[in-house]
Amino acid sequence: MLQSQTYLVNGRFEGALTPFDRGFAYGDGVFRTLVVQFGAPHCWLHHYRKLEEDCNALSIVCPAQETLRGDIASLVHETDDHVQAIIKIIITRGESARGYALPPLAQPTRIVAKIPMPQYPEANFDQGITLHLCQTRLARQPKLAGVKHLNRLENVLARMEWVDPHIADGLMLDEGGDVIECISGNVFARFGDQLTTPDLSKCGVAGVTRARIMGLAPILGYDLEVRNLRLSELMDADEVIVCNSLYGAWQVRHLANHTWQPGVLAAKLRERLRQDDTVSA
Repeated sequence: MLQSQTYLVNGRFEGALTPFDRGFAYGDGVFRTLVVQFGAPHCWLHHYRKLEEDCNALSIVCPAQETLRGDIASLVHETDDHVQAIIKIIITRGESARGYALPPLAQPTRIVAKIPMPQYPEANFDQGITLHLCQTRLARQPKLAGVKHLNRLENVLARMEWVDPHIADGLMLDEGGDVIECISGNVFARFGDQLTTPDLSKCGVAGVTRARIMGLAPILGYDLEVRNLRLSELMDADEVIVCNSLYGAWQVRHLANHTWQPGVLAAKLRERLRQDDTVSA
């Protein structure tokens, strides 16, 4: 059986951060969340490349693949068998003295945690989900656009906007009113044979599953388009899909006062993502 939660800090079990760690003090770091099963992380190369890319965006030294895979192996045991779990990897810039100036020789802190897999309602997969239209807007900051950094207060504020357990996620717009993403995932809209996903060059997180779906689009017969997407356009889509690395893809059925008819794209995407997970695991 899986332990409820286990983690390593710089390779040490149940280690701790100091108050001087810049990830704790300033959110100066990045993270990734992925699924492990049968002792292996799903789509490891995709996740590691994105982790490395995000570290580079902040000029943080990314730990070697072998180091992180060793940490994961220490947390995932043969007795876990087929049970799925979450691995969360956090890389911070490390410790420094008070103030925003970078330390001359920063030593990154790495945290790898194993967390139980959420039990999503079957209805999310079979019938689709309801989204909340968030009033909290995402600020535009091109230097951080696409990066899964530790500063997630906008998402925290947005998630505080509802308590209804039947709402699966919240749709977030930027300060100009463009659709960007969900609090915990990315967004696609299907218009006939065209699959559109919001441009994330000004803000938002460019998720691994988003990138994988973008690669699958032409294989599934869709023309892919990345562009600014207004809320009114999203409402006119034939299907709206949200995605992340934990659940794959869900169809949005309800948003604000709008309802979409059942579609097949989310199930089709989940199946292809699952096939790729099996090959890459």
